Amino acid sequence: MAYLPQVKIPATYMRGGTSKGVFFRLQDLPEPCQAPGEVRDRLFMRVIGSPDPYSAHIDGMGGATSSTSKCVILSKSSRPDHDVDYLYGQVSIDKAFVDWSGNCGNLSTAAGAFAIHAGLLDPARIPDNGTCVVRIWQANIHKTIIAHVPVSNGQVQETGDFELDGVTFPAAEIVLEFLDPSEDGEEGGSMFPTGNLVDELDVPGVGIFKATMISAGIPTIFVNAADIGYQGTELREDINSDPAQLARFERIRVAGALRMGLIKTPEEALTRQHTPKIAFISPPKSYAASSGKTVEAGEVDLLVRALSMGKLHHAMMGTCAVAIGAAAAVPGTLVNQAAGGGELQAVRFGHPSGTLRVGAEASQVDGSWVVTKAIMSRSARILMEGWVRVPA
Repeated sequence: MAYLPQVKIPATYMRGGTSKGVFFRLQDLPEPCQAPGEVRDRLFMRVIGSPDPYSAHIDGMGGATSSTSKCVILSKSSRPDHDVDYLYGQVSIDKAFVDWSGNCGNLSTAAGAFAIHAGLLDPARIPDNGTCVVRIWQANIHKTIIAHVPVSNGQVQETGDFELDGVTFPAAEIVLEFLDPSEDGEEGGSMFPTGNLVDELDVPGVGIFKATMISAGIPTIFVNAADIGYQGTELREDINSDPAQLARFERIRVAGALRMGLIKTPEEALTRQHTPKIAFISPPKSYAASSGKTVEAGEVDLLVRALSMGKLHHAMMGTCAVAIGAAAAVPGTLVNQAAGGGELQAVRFGHPSGTLRVGAEASQVDGSWVVTKAIMSRSARILMEGWVRVPA
């Protein structure tokens, strides 16, 4: 029996922050995949190797974690004052769907670098040496991201001495500015969808406890670690090896999503796994990070652990870091309280792999809190480039 040969598609495999993904230029995709829909989703799932009942991604480019099961499309932007449009797809590992409901803050770093690598920027905007300012339109959430990408001899400088906990080797620093991240562009509405800085969240089968629910960077539900029986010092294996704990976190996430108006029924959460995120927080404590390095309580303002696609993240999602910075900047939120309270313009938080600093500018406008900008540093580099092949 004859079978069709594989399809060969130009692609670039990149690390951005603590994530990895397969990057495409829109024009390089097969024509049926240049528009959103089932055909594009099927392509991305096959590139990654999903759905995979073995949760191993042996027959694809994915890494069988939420941090490594991602695809990105970039194209020249048609929007004024923007260079590129950046669309991000979170590919489910064991189920047949691609979640387009949010952004990846880590791969936003790589999007800035890829825009230059892929020839999507006006050459006149790229200095021979210095910093190239890449104006990115994040198409999933309708927000602007500014990436400050170092350039050497007209090319992206990828090597350097910037160290990022959760990434083994140093690289060049890329500074990201998330402009006006305080409202989810897809859903609209307030930065605090319930209208409150702190809510009482009633979770069936779990209990009633306090929560701060925020849409900044990515919709996120923050709860106090102590309220749900944790220290805030947990590592991946402490959570991900216990299906009962993961099921409890999913119930909290679903209850929060309903309160935030992101879903109308609990069943909708099955096809919206990427958002909202669920995170638990604690005042500073000393702990051993996953690398074995000790994070001292005096080094951080608070501790945060966050789940992505149903599992505890090995470090911290970039968009969730934006949510942490935004919530910390607003006096009275659970995040702000855990960090000591008061007016905070930046915090350093501890996560399973180490620490991260994020800054945010918050103010009240007509009685409502808004964040005009969140800033953090990441790094990115090309791991492989050429063509990805998928069965026809």
